[in-house]
Amino acid sequence: MDHFLVKSLPELSRSKIQAMIKAGLVAVNGKEAAVHRFLKADDQVEIMAEPLKLSAKAAKKIKTKRKLTDTPATKLDLWKKIRIIDDTPDYLVIEKPSGLLVHPTAKGERDTLIDWAAAKYPEIAKIGDEPGRAGIVHRLDKEVSGLMVIPKTQDAFVYFKKLFKVRQIEKRYAALVYGEVKSDQGEINFPIGRSKDKEGLFAATPENSGVGKPAKTLFWVKDRYKNYTLLEVEILTGRTHQIRVHLKATGHPIVGDELYQGRNRKEKIKAPRIFLHAASLKFDDLAGCRQEYEAPLPKELKEMLEKVS
Repeated sequence: MDHFLVKSLPELSRSKIQAMIKAGLVAVNGKEAAVHRFLKADDQVEIMAEPLKLSAKAAKKIKTKRKLTDTPATKLDLWKKIRIIDDTPDYLVIEKPSGLLVHPTAKGERDTLIDWAAAKYPEIAKIGDEPGRAGIVHRLDKEVSGLMVIPKTQDAFVYFKKLFKVRQIEKRYAALVYGEVKSDQGEINFPIGRSKDKEGLFAATPENSGVGKPAKTLFWVKDRYKNYTLLEVEILTGRTHQIRVHLKATGHPIVGDELYQGRNRKEKIKAPRIFLHAASLKFDDLAGCRQEYEAPLPKELKEMLEKVS
């Protein structure tokens, strides 16, 4: 809520706004609210103008409905698309649809994957070591679909967190990239750091440059089409946007990747979304038994392959 008020009342500092909230001078839907309350569509935020000596214009501006880019209805529709692949006493394996955020960011988004998990399995809300990310031991980008494992107990959370840390969980992705990848298989070793050109994005840096964090990606060519190549990809490190950044660095950005493919590319066939799907997940469970899960390409990605064939 404080972020919302800062944007709505630029004449006031964030510390002043937080003090106002703590003093009980701000209400949401007629009730006193806390500084870090998450707002949702149609929430009515009101502020007592008289004690704060706000202008009539400022008071009117704050008393408004907050508009969200994604309506709750849209996000809840995505909840219906979540597929439960396996449900054990220790963990869930699910297939996340494209468009669904895994957990809230600093913006305080609602109706994320973890909100779904906590609503369906209340015990999940109590595990983990970071507020707002209960049970999350790995993630997929919002636009990316595919398999994820979600622990249901604290012991499972600790176990899977360790597996990911020591790279004992095998994750493989299907990715359609632009151009002809000539090698049947390969390894990409460029370090990854924050982009100097665009805030929030990442970029590959030269090896041995001392810039960025080490990152390693393996790939295998599964099929070739005119102007496109279908890859199977495995990451051996877990850097943000790693597959997207590494494939772009090789000159073969992922089809439909609006963040990294560049705006000057001319496409005869428009991709419905980024063509990146977590298709395979393999690990030893808490009892030491090998578990292997597969998720076929979603319908829209299959249709994309048919168009480029």
